[in-house]
Amino acid sequence: MQVETTAISGLLLIQPKVFRDSRGFFTETFQRQRYCDAGIVADFVQDNFSRSAKGTLRGLHYQIPHPQGKLVQVLCGKIFDVVVDLRKPSPTFGRWLGFELSGETCQQVYVPPGCAHGFCVLSETADFTYKCTDRYFPEHERTLLWNDPAIGIEWPLTDEPILSNKDRAGVPLDRAEVYAE
Repeated sequence: MQVETTAISGLLLIQPKVFRDSRGFFTETFQRQRYCDAGIVADFVQDNFSRSAKGTLRGLHYQIPHPQGKLVQVLCGKIFDVVVDLRKPSPTFGRWLGFELSGETCQQVYVPPGCAHGFCVLSETADFTYKCTDRYFPEHERTLLWNDPAIGIEWPLTDEPILSNKDRAGVPLDRAEVYAE
């Protein structure tokens, strides 16, 4: 697999080997030693799966305490995946990066603990899966405002997104709880 570092420390773009033929394709989505060799030594404890309709925007989510590292991937469809660095001591604090992920490319993104994560669906539907380094604690979940002008995420949306009430009520960066370490 190929692993590309990004401008945000610990945030990685991963291209697993994909074996294609007339039947379709095969790819290994996770193999602990290979990911450890690539610098992802996380202990994944929970897997999640979601299906979303076109125009849905989920996020930007994170947990304080219990930050989660996430290994994310689209199984079917296409999304725009976004990560915002919320680690106060980081030189990229408050910066975001976005990636177009699809079931065709099989690319993955490793989101390090201390970052908010979200995505919007670009295809008719998208099946999205991710592994987490800590379990979900609803009482510790936080939501960063998806369209905070201070962050300036350039979402590839032509219409207003479909949002949950929780995502609609996200807080801007200047009022958000962030990671001190």
